[in-house]
Amino acid sequence: MAQSKKKDSAPPTVQYFAAVLRLLRERAGLTQDELGALMNYTGSAVSAVETCAKPPTDEFIDAAEKALDAGGLLRSAIKYLRLERYPVYFQGFVQLEQEAATVSSYCTQVIDGLLQTSDYAHALLKSNYPPFEPEELEQLVEARLDRKALLTRKPMALVHTVLEEAALRREIGGTEVMVTQLGHLIECAQLPNVTVQVMPLSHAEHAGLRGPFTVLETADQTALVYMESNGKSTLTTKPDEVGELARRYAMIRTQALGPKESVSFVEQLMGEL
Repeated sequence: MAQSKKKDSAPPTVQYFAAVLRLLRERAGLTQDELGALMNYTGSAVSAVETCAKPPTDEFIDAAEKALDAGGLLRSAIKYLRLERYPVYFQGFVQLEQEAATVSSYCTQVIDGLLQTSDYAHALLKSNYPPFEPEELEQLVEARLDRKALLTRKPMALVHTVLEEAALRREIGGTEVMVTQLGHLIECAQLPNVTVQVMPLSHAEHAGLRGPFTVLETADQTALVYMESNGKSTLTTKPDEVGELARRYAMIRTQALGPKESVSFVEQLMGEL
């Protein structure tokens, strides 16, 4: 009964993968233990995936694909199963983000998720209330790090981010984690397709005071704007609204420190920690 409830509560994509895995395993005439042995996993690990007790990892899927000679049927699910690692309100945006031509974000409280280190992301997500279960927390951290593939993707995506000084001074995870995070931010800023700018506290009045948002340009040059707050999100597609926010973002960028000044600013903050 408990397994049935777990299966029914699992996301549809996870349930579908479990059903296909079981079908292929039975067609091959293998028990869960036998398939596990071929995959270098235990039979209980196979059972956990087939009953939706645990979602399959990328490594598990690759091993099952090879063991069952699935012709790409199982491996093709990786892209969709990865989405299940994200909160529901974020899944639509992350699909667009990973295929975007340009992603331009303005961040006020924390560093952009695309530029976060593992330790920073872990400490940030651990602060959530109500708290995440340990397994869910690790899954969310892994999902956030998966997004970083955009930075080195081909064709190259352009990534712009404007960070409020307050976000850089907030010591998420403590001093050591923050020093590493600021160093990583500087490394990211050296990439030819990444621009990092800082909005210093000394620039008291500026166009970004209404709050954070992300402007995204798709491969077919369609512009969208994404905003989120307290587990709710809005994806704006109306041309007039998108145009206004895109112009606001352009103004924010002109009011922030330039890219070279921003890197020097981050280096100075590192020296203060």
